[in-house]
Amino acid sequence: MPSMLRRSGCSRIFLLAPLALILAGLPAFAEETPAAPPATPPAPKWFDEIAVNGFLSTTYSYNLNRPDSGTNQYRVYDFDDNAFKIDVVTLTLQKAVSKPGEAGFRVDADAGASIPRVSASYGMFQGQDFDLKQAFVSYIVPLGSGLRVDAGKFLTAFSYEYVESWDTPNDNATRSFMFGYAMPTTHTGVKASYTFSDRIAGMVMVVNGWDNVKDNNSSKSICGQVVWTPTPAVTVTGNAMTGPERTGVNGDPRTVFELIAQWKATDRIVLGLDGVTGSEKGAVRAGETAKWNGLTAYARVGLTGTFALCLRGEVFGDPDGARTGKAQTLKEATLTPELKVSSHLLFRADFRVDWSSVSVFEKKDAGSSKAQPTVLLNAAYSF
Repeated sequence: MPSMLRRSGCSRIFLLAPLALILAGLPAFAEETPAAPPATPPAPKWFDEIAVNGFLSTTYSYNLNRPDSGTNQYRVYDFDDNAFKIDVVTLTLQKAVSKPGEAGFRVDADAGASIPRVSASYGMFQGQDFDLKQAFVSYIVPLGSGLRVDAGKFLTAFSYEYVESWDTPNDNATRSFMFGYAMPTTHTGVKASYTFSDRIAGMVMVVNGWDNVKDNNSSKSICGQVVWTPTPAVTVTGNAMTGPERTGVNGDPRTVFELIAQWKATDRIVLGLDGVTGSEKGAVRAGETAKWNGLTAYARVGLTGTFALCLRGEVFGDPDGARTGKAQTLKEATLTPELKVSSHLLFRADFRVDWSSVSVFEKKDAGSSKAQPTVLLNAAYSF
């Protein structure tokens, strides 16, 4: 009997032990301090929203004609023969805008021996190794899908090619004749852009004119653009601009129309076509209208993920000499092997031959030629 009582007592103790442990733990849970709410992240400072990007391009150019002046004729940026050059160093500060109600800005400062000298606008840094390529403020008006308004100085909407920078690369290291002579480079004024649908977008602008920060007359120029994207692989762009451009002349408008088409045939093959026609009354002779026109074809073939071959062929007609200063037809063919070493570093080589309908290309010992073969090596870094 006593043994049974002992067993019964032990059983009760065994059964009550877990309950005692649970009860002993209850005060501890009750006394636990509630977890603190997550800390509110600090509000972003104004400079946290500003992106900083840069671009550096350096080249070496060699003209097989060996011109006595050391100058490549009718070239836009690669005008120095047998010379190593820092073409441009670009620093960009911007606060991008993407939604209705947002405000931002962009400033691109260029320094170098090529691009700033040529692209600088009248009234600001002309002929120097420094240029404020772009400087504009932006605002997206809450209207429909968002009406974007830019005010200040900005790059033109014309041309298949660009004034190169970190976000505007080109397939070829040299620029076409059309880029240099048939159309403007920058504008200063007001621009409004609107996306009507996935397929149609448009832009209009009122500006001082071609490459003018300070207007050279009392009239303004008007430009319009329509971008049509019928499929994700095809883009067609139409540009038009008109307005007087000569110093002190408020009549005789300069008018240009351009049509650009691009087809991304595959992930590695891109084809492009750029056609332009322009005219200006009184540009060469009073009362007469001078005209010019051009057509350029582009092809880019990516042979691997890092190596591509780019081809450009062009015809630019300037029958009155209004744009080049010589009545002529210019042609060129350019082959550009491209090696992308990393996401930041790019090497290119331009093998190019220019032709003219007249002997305008300088040769050694005061000679002249209708052809101008050149080789250019280029290294470009962007971030």
